[in-house]
Amino acid sequence: MTAAPGLELRELECFLVLSEELHFGRTGERLYVSQSRVSQLLRSLESRIGARLVDRTSRRVRLTPLGEEFRTSLRPAYDALRVSVERARSAARGVEGRLTIGFQGTADDRIMRAIDTFQRRHPGCATEIVEIPLCDPFGALRSGAVDVAVTLLPMAEPDLTLGPVFSAQQQTLAVSVRHHLASRTAIGAEELAGVPLISPDVPAPLYWRAAHAPATTPQGRPIPAGPRISTLQEGLTLTAAGRGAMLLCRPTADYHGRRDLIFVPVTGLPDSVLGLVHHTARETARIRAFRTAVTDSLPPDEVREAVSLQP
Repeated sequence: MTAAPGLELRELECFLVLSEELHFGRTGERLYVSQSRVSQLLRSLESRIGARLVDRTSRRVRLTPLGEEFRTSLRPAYDALRVSVERARSAARGVEGRLTIGFQGTADDRIMRAIDTFQRRHPGCATEIVEIPLCDPFGALRSGAVDVAVTLLPMAEPDLTLGPVFSAQQQTLAVSVRHHLASRTAIGAEELAGVPLISPDVPAPLYWRAAHAPATTPQGRPIPAGPRISTLQEGLTLTAAGRGAMLLCRPTADYHGRRDLIFVPVTGLPDSVLGLVHHTARETARIRAFRTAVTDSLPPDEVREAVSLQP
């Protein structure tokens, strides 16, 4: 292999990730590229260097002695270069200061991955993470308490803008361990007709509350109304006490698992979906940059176009 002048930042990033993972598939997952693209980037870098950096067999991947030496010298230089570039980008785009991010229910790994991506790209902008009450998905945006919010959809507010839509998840029914449905492995949506559903209270809009605690089954059978609650923890406590049941997405159910609750998958209901929302009149470079970080940090097949539900 002959050396070629110049180095590509993507090739260096690929090599450093591969040197940590020592696995082409996992490296591709971290970089959101295919395994063949990882191999292509590595071959290109080795061609520029003029020697093999990685030994790959059917059983394992390991660095060559030159690869080990190159990684040791490259890491601090790459980190310093990346920080310098991102600081310059942030200054040029006005992505400085503080960005306050609201979330409902659970700030799961998707949200945290987006925040990590944003922070790496914009080290000059501090982030703050704030929980939004379940009963008020949009109030913090209007008051200015948060700049952006990851909220449960639908969203049909004329003064707010919906960005990336992601994390479509099957809904589950949270019930007390003493509930007659607790032993089931799954239930159909029509069986909700016999279950009082705990509902978020006002000021959540009516159409939003109806989506998360419907008054009828898909075939029109009435669903009893359970207590109204302000927070997720309040709803889980009432559910455990047998005052009703609560519809939750799978990640929230997994995160809030407790011994006195069972989460039963429900078939026949629309998926629970998250969306990134901001106040239309207050859009900033920071918000645009975070919106991009959310899109870039998720696998392409998990991100949808913005959608809304008209009340």
